[in-house]
Amino acid sequence: MAGLTDPDLLFAAEGRALSIARDLYAGVKDLPIVSPHGHTDPRWYALNEPFPDPAQLLVVPDHYIFRMLFSQGVRLEDLGISPLDGSPVESDPRAIWRRFAEHYYLFRGTPTRLWLDHVLEHLFGIDEPLNASTADRHYNTIAGLLKQDGYRPRALFERFNIEVIATTDGALDDLQWHKAIRDSGWQGRVVTAYRPDAVVDPDFEGFLGSLDRLGEVSGCDTGTWAGYLDAHRQRRAFFKTFGATSSDHGHPTAETANLSDAAAEELFNRIRHGSDDERERKLFRAQMLTEMAKMSRDDGLVMQIHPGSWRNHSPGIFQKFGRDKGFDIPTRTDYAAALKPLLDCVGLERDLTIILFTLDETSYARELAPLAGVYPALKLGPAWWFHDSPEGMRRFREMTTETAGFYNTVGFNDDTRAFPSIPARHDVARRVDCAYLARLVAEHRLREDEAHELALELAYTLAKKAYRL
Repeated sequence: MAGLTDPDLLFAAEGRALSIARDLYAGVKDLPIVSPHGHTDPRWYALNEPFPDPAQLLVVPDHYIFRMLFSQGVRLEDLGISPLDGSPVESDPRAIWRRFAEHYYLFRGTPTRLWLDHVLEHLFGIDEPLNASTADRHYNTIAGLLKQDGYRPRALFERFNIEVIATTDGALDDLQWHKAIRDSGWQGRVVTAYRPDAVVDPDFEGFLGSLDRLGEVSGCDTGTWAGYLDAHRQRRAFFKTFGATSSDHGHPTAETANLSDAAAEELFNRIRHGSDDERERKLFRAQMLTEMAKMSRDDGLVMQIHPGSWRNHSPGIFQKFGRDKGFDIPTRTDYAAALKPLLDCVGLERDLTIILFTLDETSYARELAPLAGVYPALKLGPAWWFHDSPEGMRRFREMTTETAGFYNTVGFNDDTRAFPSIPARHDVARRVDCAYLARLVAEHRLREDEAHELALELAYTLAKKAYRL
Protein backbone atom coordinates (compact mmCIF):
# COMPACT_ATOMS: atom_id res chain seq x y z
CA MET A 1 0.00 0.00 0.00
CA ALA A 2 1.23 3.50 -0.81
CA GLY A 3 2.11 5.71 2.12
CA LEU A 4 0.38 8.91 3.14
CA THR A 5 3.12 11.15 1.68
CA ASP A 6 4.65 11.09 -1.80
CA PRO A 7 8.45 11.27 -2.31
CA ASP A 8 7.95 14.12 -4.81
CA LEU A 9 5.58 16.11 -2.60
CA LEU A 10 5.52 19.81 -3.61
CA PHE A 11 7.99 19.39 -6.48
CA ALA A 12 7.25 20.18 -10.13
CA ALA A 13 5.07 17.59 -11.81
CA GLU A 14 7.64 16.65 -14.44
CA GLY A 15 10.67 17.73 -16.45
CA ARG A 16 14.03 19.20 -15.52
CA ALA A 17 12.69 21.18 -12.57
CA LEU A 18 11.52 17.94 -10.96
CA SER A 19 14.92 16.30 -11.41
CA ILE A 20 16.77 19.31 -10.01
CA ALA A 21 14.41 19.59 -7.02
CA ARG A 22 15.01 15.93 -6.19
CA ASP A 23 18.77 16.47 -6.23
CA LEU A 24 18.58 19.63 -4.12
CA TYR A 25 16.27 18.01 -1.59
CA ALA A 26 18.49 14.95 -1.27
CA GLY A 27 21.26 17.26 -0.11
CA VAL A 28 19.26 18.94 2.66
CA LYS A 29 16.50 16.58 3.79
CA ASP A 30 18.61 15.04 6.57
CA LEU A 31 20.24 18.23 7.85
CA PRO A 32 19.84 18.99 11.57
CA ILE A 33 16.82 21.07 12.51
CA VAL A 34 17.44 24.55 13.86
CA SER A 35 14.22 25.76 15.50
CA PRO A 36 14.92 29.34 16.62
CA HIS A 37 11.34 30.39 17.34
CA GLY A 38 8.50 28.28 18.72
CA HIS A 39 6.20 27.58 21.62
CA THR A 40 6.93 24.07 22.83
CA ASP A 41 6.80 23.61 26.59
CA PRO A 42 10.21 23.44 28.28
CA ARG A 43 8.79 21.20 31.01
CA TRP A 44 8.50 18.43 28.39
CA TYR A 45 12.28 18.30 28.07
CA ALA A 46 12.86 18.90 31.77
CA LEU A 47 10.63 16.11 33.08
CA ASN A 48 10.90 13.82 30.05
CA GLU A 49 7.62 12.15 30.91
CA PRO A 50 5.64 10.18 28.32
CA PHE A 51 3.08 12.16 26.38
CA PRO A 52 -0.28 11.15 27.87
CA ASP A 53 -2.31 10.08 24.82
CA PRO A 54 -2.81 10.81 21.10
CA ALA A 55 -5.44 13.49 21.71
CA GLN A 56 -3.30 15.46 24.18
CA LEU A 57 -0.31 15.14 21.87
CA LEU A 58 -1.84 16.01 18.51
CA VAL A 59 -5.26 17.62 18.93
CA VAL A 60 -5.77 19.58 22.16
CA PRO A 61 -2.69 21.88 21.94
CA ASP A 62 -2.97 22.69 18.21
CA HIS A 63 -5.05 25.77 17.38
CA TYR A 64 -4.78 24.95 13.65
CA ILE A 65 -6.83 21.84 14.38
CA PHE A 66 -9.45 23.07 16.78
CA ARG A 67 -10.15 26.35 14.99
CA MET A 68 -11.05 24.44 11.81
CA LEU A 69 -13.28 22.01 13.70
CA PHE A 70 -14.93 24.86 15.61
CA SER A 71 -15.68 26.60 12.30
CA GLN A 72 -17.67 23.51 11.33
CA GLY A 73 -19.71 23.42 14.51
CA VAL A 74 -17.64 21.26 16.84
CA ARG A 75 -17.65 22.66 20.39
CA LEU A 76 -14.26 23.40 21.93
CA GLU A 77 -15.35 21.56 25.07
CA ASP A 78 -15.86 18.44 22.95
CA LEU A 79 -12.20 18.68 21.89
CA GLY A 80 -10.91 18.79 25.46
CA ILE A 81 -10.49 22.58 25.58
CA SER A 82 -11.27 23.63 29.14
CA PRO A 83 -13.35 26.72 29.93
CA LEU A 84 -11.87 29.10 32.48
CA ASP A 85 -14.76 28.53 34.89
CA GLY A 86 -14.02 24.81 35.16
CA SER A 87 -17.33 23.73 33.62
CA PRO A 88 -17.58 20.21 32.16
CA VAL A 89 -15.34 19.26 29.24
CA GLU A 90 -14.75 16.06 27.29
CA SER A 91 -12.13 14.15 29.24
CA ASP A 92 -12.04 10.87 27.30
CA PRO A 93 -9.05 11.14 24.93
CA ARG A 94 -10.41 8.39 22.69
CA ALA A 95 -13.67 10.31 22.25
CA ILE A 96 -11.72 13.46 21.34
CA TRP A 97 -9.63 11.49 18.85
CA ARG A 98 -12.70 9.90 17.24
CA ARG A 99 -14.30 13.31 16.84
CA PHE A 100 -11.11 14.61 15.24
CA ALA A 101 -10.85 11.60 12.91
CA GLU A 102 -14.49 11.93 11.83
CA HIS A 103 -13.74 15.49 10.70
CA TYR A 104 -10.25 14.93 9.30
CA TYR A 105 -11.57 15.43 5.75
CA LEU A 106 -11.99 19.13 6.61
CA PHE A 107 -8.23 19.55 6.35
CA ARG A 108 -7.99 18.56 2.69
CA GLY A 109 -5.69 20.99 0.86
CA THR A 110 -4.39 22.60 4.07
CA PRO A 111 -0.84 22.56 5.48
CA THR A 112 -2.25 20.92 8.61
CA ARG A 113 -3.12 17.88 6.48
CA LEU A 114 0.46 17.74 5.13
CA TRP A 115 1.95 18.00 8.60
CA LEU A 116 -0.35 15.43 10.16
CA ASP A 117 0.02 12.90 7.36
CA HIS A 118 3.79 13.25 7.73
CA VAL A 119 3.54 12.69 11.50
CA LEU A 120 1.26 9.67 11.12
CA GLU A 121 3.46 7.99 8.54
CA HIS A 122 7.01 8.95 9.51
CA LEU A 123 6.66 9.05 13.29
CA PHE A 124 4.06 6.37 13.94
CA GLY A 125 4.39 4.13 10.88
CA ILE A 126 0.75 4.54 9.81
CA ASP A 127 -0.02 4.19 6.10
CA GLU A 128 -3.85 4.20 6.14
CA PRO A 129 -5.73 7.52 5.86
CA LEU A 130 -7.27 8.79 9.09
CA ASN A 131 -11.07 8.70 9.15
CA ALA A 132 -13.92 7.43 11.30
CA SER A 133 -13.34 3.79 10.37
CA THR A 134 -9.59 3.87 11.15
CA ALA A 135 -9.78 6.15 14.20
CA ASP A 136 -9.59 3.47 16.89
CA ARG A 137 -6.92 1.47 15.09
CA HIS A 138 -4.70 4.53 14.70
CA TYR A 139 -5.37 5.60 18.28
CA ASN A 140 -4.25 2.21 19.55
CA THR A 141 -1.10 2.30 17.45
CA ILE A 142 -0.11 5.77 18.64
CA ALA A 143 -1.07 5.16 22.27
CA GLY A 144 1.01 1.99 22.33
CA LEU A 145 4.06 3.73 20.91
CA LEU A 146 3.77 6.66 23.32
CA LYS A 147 4.34 4.23 26.19
CA GLN A 148 7.78 3.37 24.82
CA ASP A 149 10.90 5.20 25.99
CA GLY A 150 11.73 6.03 22.38
CA TYR A 151 8.69 8.33 22.25
CA ARG A 152 9.50 10.42 25.31
CA PRO A 153 10.32 14.09 24.60
CA ARG A 154 14.10 13.81 24.79
CA ALA A 155 14.20 10.71 22.61
CA LEU A 156 11.99 12.42 20.02
CA PHE A 157 14.17 15.54 20.19
CA GLU A 158 17.14 13.38 19.26
CA ARG A 159 15.23 11.34 16.69
CA PHE A 160 14.06 14.52 15.01
CA ASN A 161 17.72 15.57 14.75
CA ILE A 162 17.03 18.88 16.47
CA GLU A 163 20.29 20.76 16.97
CA VAL A 164 18.72 23.57 18.98
CA ILE A 165 15.20 24.67 19.85
CA ALA A 166 14.04 27.94 21.40
CA THR A 167 11.01 28.20 23.63
CA THR A 168 9.21 31.51 24.16
CA ASP A 169 8.84 32.60 27.77
CA GLY A 170 7.28 35.65 29.41
CA ALA A 171 9.37 38.32 31.09
CA LEU A 172 8.16 37.21 34.53
CA ASP A 173 8.97 33.52 34.03
CA ASP A 174 11.44 32.08 36.53
CA LEU A 175 12.71 29.66 33.86
CA GLN A 176 12.62 26.80 36.34
CA TRP A 177 12.20 24.22 33.61
CA HIS A 178 15.19 25.56 31.71
CA LYS A 179 17.17 25.31 34.92
CA ALA A 180 15.99 21.74 35.37
CA ILE A 181 17.08 20.89 31.82
CA ARG A 182 20.50 22.38 32.44
CA ASP A 183 20.91 20.66 35.81
CA SER A 184 19.87 17.28 34.38
CA GLY A 185 23.02 16.92 32.34
CA TRP A 186 21.05 16.08 29.18
CA GLN A 187 22.88 17.37 26.12
CA GLY A 188 19.86 18.52 24.11
CA ARG A 189 20.12 22.24 23.47
CA VAL A 190 16.94 24.03 24.59
CA VAL A 191 17.20 27.81 24.92
CA THR A 192 14.70 30.46 25.90
CA ALA A 193 13.57 33.70 24.23
CA TYR A 194 12.48 36.90 26.01
CA ARG A 195 8.79 37.75 25.41
CA PRO A 196 7.88 40.93 27.35
CA ASP A 197 4.39 41.58 25.93
CA ALA A 198 2.66 41.32 29.31
CA VAL A 199 4.81 44.12 30.74
CA VAL A 200 5.00 46.45 27.72
CA ASP A 201 1.39 46.39 26.50
CA PRO A 202 -1.01 48.40 28.70
CA ASP A 203 -3.93 46.49 27.18
CA PHE A 204 -2.59 43.14 28.35
CA GLU A 205 -4.79 41.80 31.15
CA GLY A 206 -3.26 42.44 34.57
CA PHE A 207 -0.70 44.88 33.16
CA LEU A 208 -0.24 47.08 36.23
CA GLY A 209 0.06 44.09 38.52
CA SER A 210 2.61 42.59 36.14
CA LEU A 211 4.69 45.77 36.42
CA ASP A 212 4.73 45.31 40.19
CA ARG A 213 5.80 41.71 39.74
CA LEU A 214 8.49 42.78 37.27
CA GLY A 215 9.93 45.01 39.97
CA GLU A 216 9.92 42.16 42.45
CA VAL A 217 11.68 39.63 40.23
CA SER A 218 14.23 42.12 38.89
CA GLY A 219 14.96 44.05 42.07
CA CYS A 220 14.30 47.31 40.24
CA ASP A 221 11.87 50.13 40.98
CA THR A 222 9.27 49.75 38.24
CA GLY A 223 7.44 52.76 39.61
CA THR A 224 9.92 54.95 37.70
CA TRP A 225 10.81 55.06 34.00
CA ALA A 226 14.52 54.51 34.65
CA GLY A 227 13.82 51.63 37.02
CA TYR A 228 11.36 50.08 34.57
CA LEU A 229 13.94 50.09 31.78
CA ASP A 230 16.56 48.68 34.15
CA ALA A 231 14.15 45.88 35.03
CA HIS A 232 13.99 44.87 31.38
CA ARG A 233 17.78 44.93 31.16
CA GLN A 234 18.03 42.72 34.22
CA ARG A 235 15.51 40.22 32.90
CA ARG A 236 17.10 40.11 29.47
CA ALA A 237 20.46 39.38 31.10
CA PHE A 238 18.82 36.64 33.19
CA PHE A 239 17.31 35.06 30.08
CA LYS A 240 20.72 35.14 28.39
CA THR A 241 22.11 32.95 31.20
CA PHE A 242 19.67 30.29 29.96
CA GLY A 243 20.80 30.52 26.37
CA ALA A 244 18.53 33.26 25.03
CA THR A 245 19.76 34.79 21.79
CA SER A 246 16.53 36.58 20.88
CA SER A 247 13.58 38.57 22.13
CA ASP A 248 10.08 38.31 20.69
CA HIS A 249 7.43 41.01 20.43
CA GLY A 250 3.83 40.28 19.46
CA HIS A 251 2.42 43.78 19.10
CA PRO A 252 -0.93 44.59 17.47
CA THR A 253 0.82 46.89 14.98
CA ALA A 254 4.35 47.68 13.84
CA GLU A 255 4.02 51.26 15.07
CA THR A 256 7.16 52.66 16.73
CA ALA A 257 8.06 55.96 18.37
CA ASN A 258 11.26 57.69 19.42
CA LEU A 259 10.36 60.16 22.17
CA SER A 260 12.80 62.26 24.11
CA ASP A 261 13.79 60.89 27.51
CA ALA A 262 11.64 63.47 29.24
CA ALA A 263 8.60 62.79 27.07
CA ALA A 264 9.00 59.02 27.48
CA GLU A 265 9.22 59.39 31.24
CA GLU A 266 6.12 61.56 31.34
CA LEU A 267 4.23 59.03 29.20
CA PHE A 268 5.33 56.15 31.44
CA ASN A 269 4.10 57.97 34.53
CA ARG A 270 0.65 58.35 33.00
CA ILE A 271 0.56 54.71 31.90
CA ARG A 272 1.82 53.57 35.32
CA HIS A 273 -1.11 55.32 36.94
CA GLY A 274 -3.61 53.51 34.72
CA SER A 275 -4.21 55.88 31.81
CA ASP A 276 -7.30 54.90 29.86
CA ASP A 277 -6.37 57.15 26.92
CA GLU A 278 -6.13 54.81 23.92
CA ARG A 279 -3.70 57.11 22.12
CA GLU A 280 -1.32 57.10 25.08
CA ARG A 281 -1.46 53.34 25.37
CA LYS A 282 -0.68 52.92 21.66
CA LEU A 283 2.16 55.42 21.93
CA PHE A 284 3.63 53.56 24.89
CA ARG A 285 3.66 50.28 22.93
CA ALA A 286 5.28 52.09 20.05
CA GLN A 287 7.95 53.62 22.26
CA MET A 288 8.69 50.28 23.87
CA LEU A 289 9.47 48.65 20.52
CA THR A 290 12.15 51.26 20.02
CA GLU A 291 13.41 50.83 23.58
CA MET A 292 13.64 47.07 23.03
CA ALA A 293 15.55 47.67 19.79
CA LYS A 294 18.02 49.90 21.62
CA MET A 295 18.50 47.22 24.26
CA SER A 296 19.11 44.65 21.52
CA ARG A 297 21.75 46.94 20.06
CA ASP A 298 23.43 46.98 23.47
CA ASP A 299 23.07 43.37 24.64
CA GLY A 300 23.08 41.48 21.33
CA LEU A 301 19.68 39.78 21.55
CA VAL A 302 18.14 39.38 18.11
CA MET A 303 14.80 41.20 18.04
CA GLN A 304 11.75 39.53 16.48
CA ILE A 305 8.70 41.66 15.73
CA HIS A 306 5.41 39.81 15.10
CA PRO A 307 2.80 42.50 14.41
CA GLY A 308 -0.55 42.53 12.71
CA SER A 309 -2.69 40.04 14.59
CA TRP A 310 -6.06 41.02 16.00
CA ARG A 311 -5.72 38.71 18.94
CA ASN A 312 -8.72 37.16 20.66
CA HIS A 313 -11.08 38.53 18.00
CA SER A 314 -14.09 36.92 19.68
CA PRO A 315 -14.68 38.41 23.13
CA GLY A 316 -17.04 35.56 23.93
CA ILE A 317 -14.37 32.91 23.33
CA PHE A 318 -11.72 34.97 25.12
CA GLN A 319 -13.90 35.41 28.19
CA LYS A 320 -14.87 31.75 28.25
CA PHE A 321 -11.60 30.02 27.26
CA GLY A 322 -8.83 32.63 27.45
CA ARG A 323 -6.00 33.33 25.02
CA ASP A 324 -4.74 31.35 22.05
CA LYS A 325 -7.95 29.58 21.10
CA GLY A 326 -7.79 30.11 17.34
CA PHE A 327 -9.38 33.54 17.20
CA ASP A 328 -6.31 35.57 16.23
CA ILE A 329 -7.02 37.18 12.85
CA PRO A 330 -4.58 38.90 10.42
CA THR A 331 -4.94 42.63 9.83
CA ARG A 332 -3.52 45.17 7.39
CA THR A 333 -0.11 46.28 8.59
CA ASP A 334 1.96 49.33 7.69
CA TYR A 335 5.73 48.99 7.94
CA ALA A 336 7.41 51.81 6.02
CA ALA A 337 5.88 54.62 8.08
CA ALA A 338 5.33 52.62 11.28
CA LEU A 339 8.94 51.51 11.62
CA LYS A 340 10.55 54.80 10.58
CA PRO A 341 11.08 56.19 14.13
CA LEU A 342 12.80 52.94 15.15
CA LEU A 343 14.85 52.80 11.95
CA ASP A 344 15.88 56.44 12.32
CA CYS A 345 17.23 55.45 15.71
CA VAL A 346 18.93 52.09 15.07
CA GLY A 347 18.21 50.95 11.52
CA LEU A 348 21.75 51.54 10.25
CA GLU A 349 23.39 49.51 13.01
CA ARG A 350 25.31 46.67 11.36
CA ASP A 351 25.61 44.58 14.52
CA LEU A 352 21.89 44.70 15.31
CA THR A 353 19.44 42.15 13.87
CA ILE A 354 15.71 42.88 13.78
CA ILE A 355 13.63 40.13 12.17
CA LEU A 356 10.30 41.27 10.75
CA PHE A 357 7.32 38.95 10.39
CA THR A 358 3.99 39.74 8.80
CA LEU A 359 0.49 38.38 8.47
CA ASP A 360 -0.16 40.89 5.67
CA GLU A 361 1.23 39.40 2.47
CA THR A 362 0.45 42.58 0.54
CA SER A 363 3.40 44.17 2.34
CA TYR A 364 6.02 41.68 1.04
CA ALA A 365 6.97 43.37 -2.23
CA ARG A 366 5.67 46.85 -1.42
CA GLU A 367 7.40 47.46 1.93
CA LEU A 368 9.15 44.56 3.63
CA ALA A 369 11.53 43.48 0.87
CA PRO A 370 12.59 47.06 0.05
CA LEU A 371 13.15 47.82 3.75
CA ALA A 372 15.17 44.67 4.41
CA GLY A 373 16.95 45.17 1.09
CA VAL A 374 18.63 48.36 2.32
CA TYR A 375 18.60 48.68 6.14
CA PRO A 376 21.50 46.69 7.63
CA ALA A 377 19.59 45.95 10.84
CA LEU A 378 16.59 44.35 9.14
CA LYS A 379 15.97 40.76 8.07
CA LEU A 380 12.76 39.13 6.89
CA GLY A 381 11.26 36.31 8.90
CA PRO A 382 9.72 33.43 6.93
CA ALA A 383 6.10 33.09 5.94
CA TRP A 384 4.39 32.86 9.29
CA TRP A 385 1.28 31.50 10.93
CA PHE A 386 -1.58 31.56 8.41
CA HIS A 387 0.99 31.63 5.60
CA ASP A 388 3.36 28.88 6.77
CA SER A 389 1.96 26.79 3.97
CA PRO A 390 3.27 25.66 0.58
CA GLU A 391 1.52 28.45 -1.30
CA GLY A 392 2.40 31.00 1.36
CA MET A 393 6.07 30.01 1.26
CA ARG A 394 6.12 30.19 -2.54
CA ARG A 395 4.54 33.63 -2.51
CA PHE A 396 7.09 34.78 0.06
CA ARG A 397 10.02 33.74 -2.15
CA GLU A 398 8.45 35.12 -5.31
CA MET A 399 7.59 38.49 -3.78
CA THR A 400 10.73 39.16 -1.75
CA THR A 401 13.70 37.59 -3.56
CA GLU A 402 13.96 40.07 -6.41
CA THR A 403 14.36 43.00 -3.99
CA ALA A 404 15.79 41.55 -0.78
CA GLY A 405 17.58 38.51 -2.17
CA PHE A 406 17.98 35.33 -0.15
CA TYR A 407 20.53 36.59 2.34
CA ASN A 408 18.27 39.20 3.91
CA THR A 409 15.99 36.36 4.99
CA VAL A 410 16.54 34.00 7.93
CA GLY A 411 15.64 30.52 6.74
CA PHE A 412 12.68 28.82 8.36
CA ASN A 413 11.19 28.60 11.83
CA ASP A 414 8.28 26.38 12.74
CA ASP A 415 6.57 28.62 15.35
CA THR A 416 4.70 25.65 16.78
CA ARG A 417 3.27 24.29 20.00
CA ALA A 418 2.77 20.90 18.32
CA PHE A 419 6.10 19.18 19.02
CA PRO A 420 5.63 16.14 16.70
CA SER A 421 4.96 18.41 13.72
CA ILE A 422 8.38 20.08 13.84
CA PRO A 423 10.09 17.69 11.37
CA ALA A 424 7.02 17.81 9.11
CA ARG A 425 7.02 21.60 9.00
CA HIS A 426 10.73 21.80 8.27
CA ASP A 427 10.36 19.14 5.59
CA VAL A 428 7.63 21.15 3.86
CA ALA A 429 9.78 24.29 3.98
CA ARG A 430 12.80 22.47 2.56
CA ARG A 431 10.72 20.98 -0.24
CA VAL A 432 9.18 24.33 -1.17
CA ASP A 433 12.56 26.07 -1.22
CA CYS A 434 14.14 23.28 -3.27
CA ALA A 435 11.27 23.47 -5.76
CA TYR A 436 11.67 27.25 -6.02
CA LEU A 437 15.43 27.01 -6.53
CA ALA A 438 14.94 24.24 -9.10
CA ARG A 439 12.61 26.50 -11.05
CA LEU A 440 15.22 29.27 -11.11
CA VAL A 441 17.81 26.81 -12.41
CA ALA A 442 15.42 25.41 -15.03
CA GLU A 443 14.67 28.97 -16.19
CA HIS A 444 18.43 29.66 -16.45
CA ARG A 445 18.30 32.31 -13.71
CA LEU A 446 20.56 30.46 -11.28
CA ARG A 447 23.46 28.04 -11.68
CA GLU A 448 22.92 24.58 -10.28
CA ASP A 449 25.95 24.81 -7.99
CA GLU A 450 24.53 28.06 -6.57
CA ALA A 451 21.18 26.35 -6.00
CA HIS A 452 22.88 23.64 -3.92
CA GLU A 453 24.63 26.30 -1.82
CA LEU A 454 21.36 28.17 -1.33
CA ALA A 455 19.43 25.03 -0.40
CA LEU A 456 21.87 24.49 2.47
CA GLU A 457 21.64 28.14 3.51
CA LEU A 458 17.84 28.21 3.50
CA ALA A 459 17.45 24.90 5.33
CA TYR A 460 20.11 25.38 7.98
CA THR A 461 22.80 28.04 7.84
CA LEU A 462 20.79 31.27 7.61
CA ALA A 463 18.79 30.50 10.75
CA LYS A 464 21.95 29.79 12.72
CA LYS A 465 23.57 33.01 11.54
CA ALA A 466 20.55 35.25 11.99
CA TYR A 467 19.68 33.96 15.47
CA ARG A 468 23.33 33.73 16.56
CA LEU A 469 22.99 30.06 17.36
